[in-house]
Amino acid sequence: MTQSQMEFRFLAEPTHVNFGGKVHGGMVMKWLDQAAYACATRWCGLYCVTVSVGTIRFRRPIFVGHVVELVARVVHTGTSSMHIFVQVRSGEAKAAELQETNHCIITFVALDDAGKPAAVPPFVACSDEERFLEQYAIQMKQFSQDVEQQMFDFYQQRQE
Repeated sequence: MTQSQMEFRFLAEPTHVNFGGKVHGGMVMKWLDQAAYACATRWCGLYCVTVSVGTIRFRRPIFVGHVVELVARVVHTGTSSMHIFVQVRSGEAKAAELQETNHCIITFVALDDAGKPAAVPPFVACSDEERFLEQYAIQMKQFSQDVEQQMFDFYQQRQE
């Protein structure tokens, strides 16, 4: 494992479930943010804050007693930002393989001791998978910026 990646593994517990008996989506979102935070701070060695979370789609449920695995990877960096791809897998403890339940991109900004954005080490994609994930992160960033601009324009027009 490199400095650009973190892995978490644990068992889903009864306190994690919703009224339907499956792990609560909010709990999964908390795990995603925690894994991504650990990855981002490990990468840059600074305190980081979440800026955005994109494309969370719940593909399959996680049940109590399942092994849950989160793999967080730096896939793109800006001057002070880091885009972390997090993949969640789960399955029965006795299963040979875990199945993906969801994935997302979470963007963090590194802060210095004064709380100002701080420079982060650049990420350089070395494999085909890393290049693909970096392009995915760049596309998601652009999509998010476009949608935010549309929202801003809409509300600006309503106030005129």
